[in-house]
Amino acid sequence: MSLFKKRVNEFPTPYTCENALKEGGLETKLSMVLMGLGNIVHGQIIKGLLYLAIEIAYIVFMAVNGIRFIAGLRTLGTLEQEEVWDQAKQIYLYTKGDQSVLILLYGVMAILITVLMVFFCRGALKSAYKAECLHKEGKHVNTFSEDLKSLLHENLYRLFMVPPTGFVFVFTILPLVFMICMAFTNYSRIDNHLVLFDWVGLDNFKTLFDSGSILGSTFWSVLGWTVIWAFFATFSNYIFGMILSLLINRKGTRAKGFWRFCFVLSCAVPMFVSLLIMRTMLQPEGAVNVLLRNVGLIAEDTSLPFFTNPTWARVTVIIINIWVGVPYTLLQLTGVLQNIPQELYEAAKVDGANTVQTFTKITLPYMLYVTTPYLIVTFTGNINNFNVIYLLSGGDPVTDLSSTAGKTDLLVTWLYKLTIDKQYYNIGAVIGIMTFIVLAVGALFTYRNSKSYKEEGGF
Repeated sequence: MSLFKKRVNEFPTPYTCENALKEGGLETKLSMVLMGLGNIVHGQIIKGLLYLAIEIAYIVFMAVNGIRFIAGLRTLGTLEQEEVWDQAKQIYLYTKGDQSVLILLYGVMAILITVLMVFFCRGALKSAYKAECLHKEGKHVNTFSEDLKSLLHENLYRLFMVPPTGFVFVFTILPLVFMICMAFTNYSRIDNHLVLFDWVGLDNFKTLFDSGSILGSTFWSVLGWTVIWAFFATFSNYIFGMILSLLINRKGTRAKGFWRFCFVLSCAVPMFVSLLIMRTMLQPEGAVNVLLRNVGLIAEDTSLPFFTNPTWARVTVIIINIWVGVPYTLLQLTGVLQNIPQELYEAAKVDGANTVQTFTKITLPYMLYVTTPYLIVTFTGNINNFNVIYLLSGGDPVTDLSSTAGKTDLLVTWLYKLTIDKQYYNIGAVIGIMTFIVLAVGALFTYRNSKSYKEEGGF
């Protein structure tokens, strides 16, 4: 099965750019160059002038700043800040140098505005072709007031989609493209490249994938633990949550409401509070070790290495994650169990199926069918589970002083340390890109090959 399927247009229309260029008149074709011309010719003057105003604004922007911004991407700046002695004031003054971060940001912004302009140009072409076709067929061509009225009624969804689309463009697409570009630079504190940096091609990727280097060996070690953590954090919560939900929902269980209330109550406590409390309690001089010394289970001068031994630390974070995560899984699976058709169980009982057979043939397949998207999302979330690791162990313990990551660090916490603490922004960008690609492709592939997708609504 292919990962990507050919998209089927649910709303086919003859007013396409291809048809406009093949069958459109001269004024329609010229709308590619002079936006709004076709609309003006066919009576949509205000609409055409708006398209023209957008084009003029783009041309002015490119003439004033845009071309300069894009041209700056070639070198990312060459002028360094210099210290100059001012004889009159008897002090050192600093000349203004190039800032590669701003040059890269403005260049990316100019390119994205150009891409956005291409979409406006396509929209102007299709609009001009539609107006031309309606005019030739003798049909009514909407005026600006009619288009505006339509936008406030049957096409209101388009108006409502403008703000979120703008936010996505500014706060998601722009930072993402900026981060991708940063991965191909030497933007880091190494060799003092925090103000002025250059393009280095694939050097950062080679460094990260080289197991012989410090960064490379750290990357593969952190990647391995991240996968192990995500697997156990996801499926341990799922299994224990399933067991608890089955025990609570079985017919012989008393006070079902009480047990559910207990777990709901645990969910009401903010997770970061629980994690910080557990971190304090499990310290060498924390409540747990002190209690164990007082009851004589460990010696007076010793403590259990919950966060000081690598193996202990990894097991500890997994167990605590089970403690804080199982209640949420329990509530999810409780709803699934309560929606399994009772007719299936009655039919299985008539056929002589025992409890194990009923579970393996009805309950488990139904739960997996419904919760597969939930499992995929949970696994992806655990790959990027910053809060549990950072608040609980902080990535510790660190056994190798030359390493930039601890034994419980995930890729996301290591990325945080590389960028915030170490200022290795280029390597952090590479890790971010690799994490995004692997998770996006993996999640999409898994979901498209699941029964939840293939047999939607067909259990």
